Amino acid sequence: MIRAWRWLHRCVLPVLAWLLCASATPLHAHESLPASLLLQEVEPQVFAVQWRVPQTQGQALQITPHLPADCTPLSQPLALAVPNARQSEWQVACKGGLRTGSISFEGLSLTLIDTLVRVAYLDGSVSSHVARARTPTVQLSQAERTGLDLGGYFVLGVEHILSGFDHLLFVLCLVMLAPHWLALLKNITAFTLAHSLTLALAALGLVHVPQAPIEATIALSILFLARELARPAWSDGWTRKRTWAVAFAFGLLHGFGFAGALSQVGLPAGEVPLALLLFNLGVEAGQIAFIAVAYPALALLAHWPLLQRRWLTPLPVYAIGSVAGMWWLQRMGLVLGAGA
Repeated sequence: MIRAWRWLHRCVLPVLAWLLCASATPLHAHESLPASLLLQEVEPQVFAVQWRVPQTQGQALQITPHLPADCTPLSQPLALAVPNARQSEWQVACKGGLRTGSISFEGLSLTLIDTLVRVAYLDGSVSSHVARARTPTVQLSQAERTGLDLGGYFVLGVEHILSGFDHLLFVLCLVMLAPHWLALLKNITAFTLAHSLTLALAALGLVHVPQAPIEATIALSILFLARELARPAWSDGWTRKRTWAVAFAFGLLHGFGFAGALSQVGLPAGEVPLALLLFNLGVEAGQIAFIAVAYPALALLAHWPLLQRRWLTPLPVYAIGSVAGMWWLQRMGLVLGAGA
C-alpha cells in the first residue's frame, strides 16, 4: 500500500499540467458565480426587476434577459454600483402577471454560469427557477408557483464546485497528501466541516468578509499544499502529520469562497436557510464525485510506464504550484487595486 501511494504521489499524469495551465485564468476561477433575475410584484401586473451579472476580470458577462412578450418596460434600467457585479433595476408591466410564458437569457449559452430566476407575487407565492448554459430559458406556469426550486439549488452547488478549479485543486492536493484512505477520509471530513461552517455563517449574514482577500488566500492555500507535496515524503513535516488540521483551517477560508456564489444572488432572508442547505449538499455531492473519480484514477495511472520516469515526477506538483501562484498574484492585484 505504501509503495502504491508513493507511485501515486509521483505520477499524477503530466496531462494534468497542461489542463491546469489551460484553465488558470480568472475567467475559469470565478465564472462559477451565478447571475440572478429577481422580479417582485409591487402592484397588480407591475413588477420591480433586479438583474445582476457577475464580473470576471473587471468585465460583466454579456448576458441579456428577455421577459415574456406581454411585458412592457415602465422605466429605463438604472445601473447600480455593487461589488464584483453589474446590477440594474427597472419596472415592467406584464398583462399576464408573469403567470405563464418564458424568460430567456441571450448569451448565457456562451458562459459557464447559471442564472437564478425568482418571481414573487402579491399573493405571497414565489416561483424560483434556474437557467443554465444548456437550457437558457425557463418556463413560468401556475402549477410551479410553489416556492424554491429545490433541485435547482442542489445542482447549482454541484456545478459550482465542479467548475471551481481552485477548490478542486485544493481537494486534489489533499488526496495526494493522504498516505492511505483513512487519512484521506479525515482530511476531507475536516475540510467539509470547516467550509460548511463558514458558508453558513456568511450566507446567513452572521459574518461579513471581503471576497477579494478571501479569493487571494484560497490561491495561497493551494500554493501551501503544493509546497508540501514538493518536499520528500520522508521529510515527515507537521503538515503531513496533521493534514486534517491544515484542511480544516483552510476549509474555513474556502467556505467564505463558496458563500460568494450565494451572496451574488441576493435571495430574501426567508429563503436563505433552505437555499443554503441545498447548495451545500450540492457542493458536497460534487466534491465526493470528484474524489471518487480522482482517487482510483490516480492509483491506476501509477502503473503507466511513462509515468515512472524520474524527470516527470515533480512536474505535476510544480504545475499546481505555478497555477496557484499565478492566481494569487492576479487576485492580490485586485485586492491592492480595490484598496487604492
